[in-house]
Amino acid sequence: MNIRSVLISLTFIIINTVALAQGPGASRSEEESGFFDRVYVGGNFSMQFGDITAIDLSPLVGYRFSETFSAGPGFTYQYFNDKRFDFSTNIIGYRVFGRKMLNEQLFAYAEYENLKLEYFDPFAGEIQEGWVPGVLAGGGLFQPIGRSAGVMLTVLYNLSYDDIRSPYASPLIVRAGFTL
Repeated sequence: MNIRSVLISLTFIIINTVALAQGPGASRSEEESGFFDRVYVGGNFSMQFGDITAIDLSPLVGYRFSETFSAGPGFTYQYFNDKRFDFSTNIIGYRVFGRKMLNEQLFAYAEYENLKLEYFDPFAGEIQEGWVPGVLAGGGLFQPIGRSAGVMLTVLYNLSYDDIRSPYASPLIVRAGFTL
């Protein structure tokens, strides 16, 4: 099975899961909802192919503390391959986030992320491996799909950006994701 087949299969699974999450049902008030009614899953998924291949799978679990505030942990896996320099690496890490809904679609967002990766250190002249922390802040747009699912576009700024060790090309990070 090649990578294109896997990615197409993942896309269909995500679409079907979102469609099932749209089922009928009235919203419950905060007092009537139980613990698991407040839990949601989601994350980011992206891919790029060509001279540079990049795949990002970043699932998360959130908990709605109130109608407007949620927070939770997440995990990150990124695969990066640059054919021009015959370099490939796997990046793993974790994150903790907080999201405050400003209205039904706009939200403020903050995240602490810590990624383990390989990077070229120009001062040492060699590939190094280490944990690279990131403090991200910004906001985004959430488009609900049904009772609890939705898609989101998030624009973040990495307040602790390190141009040597960071896996991001700039301190500005744009993500597309979903919640179920």
